[in-house]
Amino acid sequence: MAAEKIALYNLADLKNTSDDAIPNYLNSLKFKQTHRLQDVRLALGYSAFSVAALCFLWDYKLGWDSTKHYTAAAVVVYMCLNGALTYWMTQREKNIIYEGTAPSGDKITISTTTKKNVPIYNLGITVSPKRTTATDRPQTYTLAKEFAGWFDEVGFFVAAPFQEMLASAVPLIGKQDPKRVKASREMLDANPDLLDAVLAASGTEARGEARQRKA
Repeated sequence: MAAEKIALYNLADLKNTSDDAIPNYLNSLKFKQTHRLQDVRLALGYSAFSVAALCFLWDYKLGWDSTKHYTAAAVVVYMCLNGALTYWMTQREKNIIYEGTAPSGDKITISTTTKKNVPIYNLGITVSPKRTTATDRPQTYTLAKEFAGWFDEVGFFVAAPFQEMLASAVPLIGKQDPKRVKASREMLDANPDLLDAVLAASGTEARGEARQRKA
């Protein structure tokens, strides 16, 4: 993917390339991707296509008069399947491009959008803990970053700054890839697990300094 040159004025290509980079990155960190949304969409789409193909086949083989009642029923089924597909894509998927589970058992959902002629990548990231309690609820992170942050001047995708953006913004990702974290002191202090991961990646010298700050 890094060797593919993207036209910097083509917003769709910029978004699609960035979308494709998210599962590649998270899966490399041992996140387990869930394909349930795509599986349901494909099942509904292929089912609707199958109904249409069968309708054509029996009309071709048996003629209209002997199959018109079956055709009428097939049209109803086809409309229902397409309605369900439209609902699923607009109300359930909602621009979601990744669902997965971290090694810790926490779940992550990422949706992305862009606005016409605006080279900004909008991300909505929801992290759901393995066990939800009254004090431990899903966390939502909203990001809006320019594509220029990870595409160079000629249109090549650069993975490092893209991964740093995700690892620094979402503690669940940062804990899996602490070397990519560029977070504020306030963020690290608010997330002890993330701080420990960053310290482990930074070495014993940084660990001693941070312990002194904690004290």
